Amino acid sequence: MAFLYLGCAAVPLLAQNSDVQTPALLAEPQGAVAPRTPIITDMEFDEAIPSLDDAPLESIQIWDAAQEAREEGGTAQQQLAQTAKDPEIKAAQDGDMVELLPDPPVTDPLLDDPLPSIDRFDAEPPPEPTQAAERETQAMRYVVRVEGLDSIKTVDVTQDADAVAVEADAWRAARARFNNLSALEDGGGRAESRAEVAQRARADRQLLLDILNGQGFFDADVRLKSDMSATDAGAMNVVLTVVPGRRYYLGQIAFTAPAVQPTDLISSNFVPKTGDAIIADIIMAAEANISVKLPQNGYPFAVVGQRDILLDSATGVGAYTLPVDTGARSYFGQLRTEGTPAFNAEHVAILRRFETGDLYDSRKVDDLRAALIATGLLSTVSVEAVPGEGLAPDGTPYADLLVRQEAAPPRTLAASAGYGTGQGLRAEGSWTHRNLFPPEGSLTVAGVAGTREQAASLAFARANAGQRDRNMEISLSALHSNYDAFEAYTGRLAGTLGFASTPIWQKKFTWSIGAEILATYENAFDFARGARDRRIYYVAALPGQLGFDRSSDLLDPVKGYRLNLRVSPEASLGAGTNLYARVILDGSYYYTVYDNIVVAARARVATISGTSRDDLAPSRRLYGGGGGSVRGFGYQQLGPKDPNNDPIGGRSLNEFALEGRYRFGNFGVAGFVDAGQAYESSIPKFDAWRVGVGVGGRFYTNFGPVRLDLATPLNRRTGESRFSVYVSIGQAF
Repeated sequence: MAFLYLGCAAVPLLAQNSDVQTPALLAEPQGAVAPRTPIITDMEFDEAIPSLDDAPLESIQIWDAAQEAREEGGTAQQQLAQTAKDPEIKAAQDGDMVELLPDPPVTDPLLDDPLPSIDRFDAEPPPEPTQAAERETQAMRYVVRVEGLDSIKTVDVTQDADAVAVEADAWRAARARFNNLSALEDGGGRAESRAEVAQRARADRQLLLDILNGQGFFDADVRLKSDMSATDAGAMNVVLTVVPGRRYYLGQIAFTAPAVQPTDLISSNFVPKTGDAIIADIIMAAEANISVKLPQNGYPFAVVGQRDILLDSATGVGAYTLPVDTGARSYFGQLRTEGTPAFNAEHVAILRRFETGDLYDSRKVDDLRAALIATGLLSTVSVEAVPGEGLAPDGTPYADLLVRQEAAPPRTLAASAGYGTGQGLRAEGSWTHRNLFPPEGSLTVAGVAGTREQAASLAFARANAGQRDRNMEISLSALHSNYDAFEAYTGRLAGTLGFASTPIWQKKFTWSIGAEILATYENAFDFARGARDRRIYYVAALPGQLGFDRSSDLLDPVKGYRLNLRVSPEASLGAGTNLYARVILDGSYYYTVYDNIVVAARARVATISGTSRDDLAPSRRLYGGGGGSVRGFGYQQLGPKDPNNDPIGGRSLNEFALEGRYRFGNFGVAGFVDAGQAYESSIPKFDAWRVGVGVGGRFYTNFGPVRLDLATPLNRRTGESRFSVYVSIGQAF
């Protein structure tokens, strides 16, 4: 009925929408030929349309019976008769044709149990029994055995087809490589199915063939067998049997290349010789050596081609041929830059260690690239040889260097913090524009805030100032220090010119010379009055430094040694002119005992000669004690003291330290013994040493270790702390 209702309602709906335009009939295309015979006649079409009349519709039961009869081959009347014979289904007692069934009875006793408490509630659902059973059924255990790669010398294993003995070490190396790369070994003897075991076994068979081929056994075969083990119930036995066959050796060695200078440049750098076994690692290493040596000897565009080895199965010899395109032998040409440069080609020329017209050497190109990286002003940099223009007077072409550079952000914010007994907390921060005055002219504003020290400074520096690795700095600072030894307000103007190491570019030799003038207002103990008096000291100095560094790392050395000498002629101006000299000599040694165990030792000797102690500003005297001196004692606590037991400093000093360091991952521990003393005389006496012992922890980062040391003095005296703590970046020495 719903269908008829919708069909009748559509007629007036369409009639009411008179504004709707009906689509125009498509015109018959010109040239079209109508079919001569209709596809279906009008009579057949009319008979196919069911008759429509206003007779009442048949019931659903009659329609269903007709459909079932049509499917089963009967008539609707026969189907109704069969339906009448079926037993009658009683309706509900209330006469409603829809029967509401009651809820099923509850039979699970667990539903009557009380709920568990929150702390004992298990939120993880139990595994699905079907999936767990399938995994248990599919799980497979297996045992792997490789035969034919034993180190025991047998005819089959250690002799090839020519009865040439094969060293057992070669078999052990092959077995070790197989164990590292084997899919079966990596599986740990378990797999999800036999199919997975078979897949791993096929991969390992090919792996063994590749390893044997790499050792010169090109006729090798690996036989694969798997069955259920009789000794280990439920485990599959996988056996890989190696049949090495003949081993091949190098015969004639030839290089397809133009003439080079010197004439044996290629052949002398190809290590394998005729008669050597054809071992892939050795062959590829020799080819790589040629590709390195050619650019180091004037051939920047050399390309090593694909080798060809022709094997003779009758003799077991392989004829080796290597094509090499050397390119033109070239001299260094001009420097070019492109990208977003931090500095121009003229400054790049300062960083190079070669001149235009020198024979090309890739090692010098690598050195230039390292120098560019060390500036810290580039985010990316590359140096590439490209053909240059023109020829040298002897007809040799030039190879220009194309420097592609992308400038890094020039501004840097930095901060550091530390703590030391006697020195207190100390935090330092700085802002630097590293290229404010190009090229490589930086401006740094820094400040220090601490419990014992406060400072502010402004520094201008230029790296690679007119010459590579030569640095210049001019600084102005104001400092307030308040220690047990003295309290001082100091203003300082200084300038240095030197050659120093950086964490990126550690140098063997370092040096610096400089000049400084300072005015300082300090309190010094006056023994005549028995009290401290404040005085103004004016000091002019010409400090110099010379260093020799053969250690492995600037911040965390593990081997090598260092020597450093500092000499500073000074003049103290005030009540007359007082001339004197400060000399400090430092040495340290590092030795790796075993793996990550390092023993480090340090010694220091210092002296001030030419003046008395009382004529020196307290801040220019020598003191011992602290994290960079003798641990176990407070900062500047070693040496002569006044009647109030406050340090007053001396004119000489000696120190010694021995430290053992052990590193595990990013962490480490250390144990140490430090000793030293400061003396009133200008020559150290090497007696009355004070000794401190302690332990420390290290946390290793990308920029160096962070250390925490805890030390205690031996034979502690009244007023000395039981323990001293030191926190800083870098090793103690």
